Amino acid sequence: MSSTVQLILLLLVLIGVAKIGGALSAALGQPTVLGKLLAGVLLGPSLINVMHWETFQSSDLKSTIHYLSELGVIFLMFIAGLRIEAHELREAGKAATWTAILGVIIPFFGGLLSALAFGYGLIPAIFVGLLLTATSVSISAQTLVELGRLKSRVGTTLLGAAVLDDIIGLLLLSIFMATQTSDGNFMTIVWTIVRLVGFLVVAWFLGQRFLPRILERVKKMRTNEPVLTFAVLVVLGLAFTAETVGHLAAITGAFMAGILLSHTDVRDEIDRSISSFTYAVLVPIFFIGIGLNTDLSSLSGAAIPMAIMLCIVAIGTKIVGCGLGAKIAGLNQREAIQVGCGMISRGEVGLIVASLGVQNQIVDTNVFSLTVAVVLVTTLVTPILLKWSFKTEPLPSLHLALEPEDEVLAIG
Repeated sequence: MSSTVQLILLLLVLIGVAKIGGALSAALGQPTVLGKLLAGVLLGPSLINVMHWETFQSSDLKSTIHYLSELGVIFLMFIAGLRIEAHELREAGKAATWTAILGVIIPFFGGLLSALAFGYGLIPAIFVGLLLTATSVSISAQTLVELGRLKSRVGTTLLGAAVLDDIIGLLLLSIFMATQTSDGNFMTIVWTIVRLVGFLVVAWFLGQRFLPRILERVKKMRTNEPVLTFAVLVVLGLAFTAETVGHLAAITGAFMAGILLSHTDVRDEIDRSISSFTYAVLVPIFFIGIGLNTDLSSLSGAAIPMAIMLCIVAIGTKIVGCGLGAKIAGLNQREAIQVGCGMISRGEVGLIVASLGVQNQIVDTNVFSLTVAVVLVTTLVTPILLKWSFKTEPLPSLHLALEPEDEVLAIG
């Protein structure tokens, strides 16, 4: 069997299994992310170990899946940036800001101290802390739709805080990753951070100033899908420049590309075109790829208490941190608890951060497996706790109910 045919067969299996897993998960009332991730774990070394079958043992196949997964991450973060609604951030304002800030600080120190307590060095412990700062609010958004609360004060605070959480978390991750590439000299670290900030400022300024003008010219080009092609070039260009010039992770450049293009009049056109292929092909490969690199059977002995501790810390620190931030901003105690419960899930964002840690040899595969366990647990408990937090409340008034044509913003 030729390598091309092997790749076709492997993609058929991986994408098909991911979609089936997602569909089964949805049928059971769970997020599709959970089903896709579990499908990957089952296909990986935890059980079936499909990549060690004789048909798929080629190293080229593994590399191809890895690169497709990386591409999926880049476009996933681009879509997240593209779907940011500036007016929702303004409406959430103070509540979202305090929720995001404390929702990053408290989980970070919770993860850091937990890792240190289990004997990890300072650098891996810092990375574990960064892992726990992540938030994936798409699961909470869907739950709020079911409860008719997406447009409530809790709903707008959640959506706004998730965006700010992403931005703060990505900046902290980028600074941390940049310092790891330096030689440890203080001035080298300072210069690295200056380059990082400089890249962000220059990219934002040039994007705001020139992107709209270039887009007007692109629209007039007589070729197939000029706007879509231009958007892809912007994503790849900023992802490449972020890595090589700004000492940032490529996903940060992709996220910024999304934010820049979100202010244009072709945002919806770009979103429809790129999302279709990304969610049909690249995202399933990403989630399956995570599972293929996860060995839950390695979580034995001393790793089990660590996994339990991280899950408890991941849940508790988000409820306390985000809830406290919401309370400071003026939400009542019940609303603060609801916001805290809605920010628990780490989802795809946590997996993206974990992947970067393994690729850059900051953490080992055991920590990666721990992260997958945390993502699975937080994905399961988030809708349960969020529904519980609303359980004793009276039904919302009709004007807060979601209209059928409204869409859920899957950001975070």
